[in-house]
Amino acid sequence: MSETVKLVVGDNSYEFPVIEGTENEKAIDIGKLRDLTGYITMDPGYKNTGACSSNITYLDGENGILHYRGYSIESLAEQSTFLEVSYLLIFGELPSKSQLTQFETDIRKYTLVNEEMKNILDGFPKTAHPMGVLSSLTSALTAFNPKAVNVNNDKEMYDAICKTMAKFIVIATWTYRKSMGYPLNYYDNTKGYVDNFLRLMFELPTGPYNIDPKIVSALDKLFILHADHEQNCSTSTVRMVGSSHAGLFASISSGVSALWGPLHGGANQAVLEMLEQIKNDGGDVDKYVLKAKDKDDPFRLMGFGHRVYKNFDPRARIIKKAADDVLGTLGVDDPVLEIAKKLEKVALEDEYFKARNLYPNVDFYSGIIYRALGIPVDMFTVMFAIGRLPGWIAQWKEMRANKEPIGRPRQIYNGATPRDYVSLDKR
Repeated sequence: MSETVKLVVGDNSYEFPVIEGTENEKAIDIGKLRDLTGYITMDPGYKNTGACSSNITYLDGENGILHYRGYSIESLAEQSTFLEVSYLLIFGELPSKSQLTQFETDIRKYTLVNEEMKNILDGFPKTAHPMGVLSSLTSALTAFNPKAVNVNNDKEMYDAICKTMAKFIVIATWTYRKSMGYPLNYYDNTKGYVDNFLRLMFELPTGPYNIDPKIVSALDKLFILHADHEQNCSTSTVRMVGSSHAGLFASISSGVSALWGPLHGGANQAVLEMLEQIKNDGGDVDKYVLKAKDKDDPFRLMGFGHRVYKNFDPRARIIKKAADDVLGTLGVDDPVLEIAKKLEKVALEDEYFKARNLYPNVDFYSGIIYRALGIPVDMFTVMFAIGRLPGWIAQWKEMRANKEPIGRPRQIYNGATPRDYVSLDKR
């Protein structure tokens, strides 16, 4: 017999079915709650509310587990490439060698961005935040691809996915080139996806840009670690917008805007701003560690601990090594990064931090890597968006394939009760 939960309201009782996932997660299905009882649930931030059933990502914050389609994040980061993981997330299985080659070839078909997009980019001031520009440019892609994709047509869906993967990385790097006043670069179809990101960002017409394989490997891992993270704010936004049958570009644009918020994608930017603050105050790490321990001091260490992971962030273990490799390869002499290393040492050894599971998280290490590569702080969230793109696509595709209803949360109204209208001359 299936498990049920009984809810008692006044003199009446109601039974609701329990849904169990493949990893033994349980949920009470309250889909008929309002119809049966007249009540709704109140759950600000949806911290206890499942908005969908998904086959994409499994996250266990208590035990520090993150799986994409059943594969551990550790095995994927160690053995796969970003495009392999993108294929896995979007299509459900790891690609064969021929499928991966074809996927990369098909992405290359769409890497050229319409020249008229430059007119839109030119309309932004040089000082515009790259995330605002990226959101606008992503939405503008709809104007150049006005035909709505038929989600029931496999070829149309596949082409739309390849097109999104191709154009997004180009316009994302254009936001940086705009802010620097550099000429815009184009995708080189003879090179790989992550190699192209570095070229698109940093190659200047005055000379060739030499790409270090260790840097490519570190960025590849970083994009993999950011590729999906269950029903977070931006992913939920993409699904919500897509539930109205808005197109893929419009839905991705909404995800970019949600990711821009400092409580979501801006966390690694906050890490570097904190490190700069410590440097500008003399670089005394011990002073700021004591401030962090003082519950009456408003200062908080950014990049330590995680809202979901109650133990060590599994992604942080992986990216710590990548950060060490990048710093070793580049031989960067940067006082801000030296402060980061000291803070990391304290957090990993100090009993105060260990007892509270305040370990360095993925935002801490990603910020260090971006800083070492010379990526401006304003671009950090754009980097996050590039990594998260396949997850957004996968979630949008799944939502449409499942024919999920349009998102429509309820509310409890606390405004004025009915009152008579007062004419303007009597107010």
